[in-house]
Amino acid sequence: MGVRKKLRADQLKEARKNVYMAKLNGCPTSPRKMRLVADLVRGVEVEKALQILKFNPKEASINLEKLMLSAIANWQAKNEDASIEDAGLFVKEIYVDSATMLKRLRTAPQGRAHRIRKRSNHVTLILGTNNLSN
Repeated sequence: MGVRKKLRADQLKEARKNVYMAKLNGCPTSPRKMRLVADLVRGVEVEKALQILKFNPKEASINLEKLMLSAIANWQAKNEDASIEDAGLFVKEIYVDSATMLKRLRTAPQGRAHRIRKRSNHVTLILGTNNLSN
């Protein structure tokens, strides 16, 4: 292994230590509906984001709330001695990508068939810290 490659691998390993993330794969909601809820919490502090998701009437907010709690648990696993309030966690990145589509047929008039596309998505949530020491 070359010197540059080894340095780059060490840099990536160091960068990964400060990344607190969670992924949700194959969620059976259309990506467009999920993005509407994801846009509400992008860049918001974790406590406020949890409240936004808790009181949002959309179905997608339930899945995003569980994902947010999972990301917080991942942060706690890496920082056992620190408290969440002092860390200043916020939603650094959240993005929604489309996943596989289930394609179905629905009968239509005059012997025809219409295609139904049941969409699903992948959500990636990355938390950041406002702490100046990190």
